Amino acid sequence: MKTYKYPAVLTIAGSDSGGGAGIQADLKTFSALGCFGTSAITAITVQNTRGVTGIHSIPTEVVQGQIKAVMEDIKPAAIKIGMVHSPELVQAIAEVLRQYQVPVVLDPVMVATSGDKLMQDETISLLQQVLFPLALVATPNLDEANILSDLEIRNVDEMKIAAQKILQTGCGSVLLKGGHLQGPRLYDVYQPQHGEVQVFESEAIQSQNTHGTGCTLSSAIAAYLSLGFPITHAIAQARAYVYEAIDQGKDVKTGEGHGPLNHFFHPQPLQKHELE
Repeated sequence: MKTYKYPAVLTIAGSDSGGGAGIQADLKTFSALGCFGTSAITAITVQNTRGVTGIHSIPTEVVQGQIKAVMEDIKPAAIKIGMVHSPELVQAIAEVLRQYQVPVVLDPVMVATSGDKLMQDETISLLQQVLFPLALVATPNLDEANILSDLEIRNVDEMKIAAQKILQTGCGSVLLKGGHLQGPRLYDVYQPQHGEVQVFESEAIQSQNTHGTGCTLSSAIAAYLSLGFPITHAIAQARAYVYEAIDQGKDVKTGEGHGPLNHFFHPQPLQKHELE
């Protein structure tokens, strides 16, 4: 009798009590794309669609324990890292992940959709020093890229310059998300360490429901990597998924602020890969 396994993905991120971003968005995305989701929670946020009012950090040894428990048993094929808001957590996560050869998608979450700051200032430089070099791809948005590159980004050409500068952290590639640029079209810039820059383009969707967009995109990339897609194809597929999730959820009211995407607009059955 043949034996199968599910394509598994691990998210290392914070919990969003409002359900639109963080661990909750990541697990919804993994499930919607036919993957088995696992998690290591770094922090518990007091949060809803209107903003973040509190952050409770999980002890570093507990975060490390969660990662090891999943990696040594379920063995995910890809890892997504989201909110890591303290220097101690950055060091602890890097220490554990160096033991495993698994592609990492790093979403350097610094600012929530509501504008609330989610990362301590002293954490940012350490993040660049120890976690960026472990990432196959880093996915900063414009606000985060402004901080990471120490530039003011106003157009696609400046996005390309910033991506090149962020590459100096040692990450394998950068997907700089341009969703905060004003205009009828959206542009994301992908720059690998070795290779040509690639610009992804799509139509802008007018919606209040964009909470968790960055979390969803990075976790979708990780899911497609787990399914066996090469990185540029994983990015293209993930962008298409997020586009539809925004479009299918734009007319839904959830809360009084920035609502979530519709992660389950077209859920895929849990995939099965045959074991050798």
